[in-house]
Amino acid sequence: MKLVWDQSSWVDYVWWQAQGPKVTKRIKALIKDVERHGNEGIGKPEPLQHGFHGYWSRRISDEHRLIYKVSGDETRMAACRYHYA
Repeated sequence: MKLVWDQSSWVDYVWWQAQGPKVTKRIKALIKDVERHGNEGIGKPEPLQHGFHGYWSRRISDEHRLIYKVSGDETRMAACRYHYA
């Protein structure tokens, strides 16, 4: 499966890497689970509505979410910091 990062989501991911390994490991685990199981699995996957039709979120922490969309053989990362930004 091809992993594609939107520019803002990549900036978020790089920011997390600078903060330390704990959250970065969590994000990597969530991404790996998305690649293996699609829209099911760890992180309480939830479909998003309104302007985010087709996107899903998974919990990184109480405050932060991984926002992504799976289509065909591509997974697009839209955000990995804050809620639905």
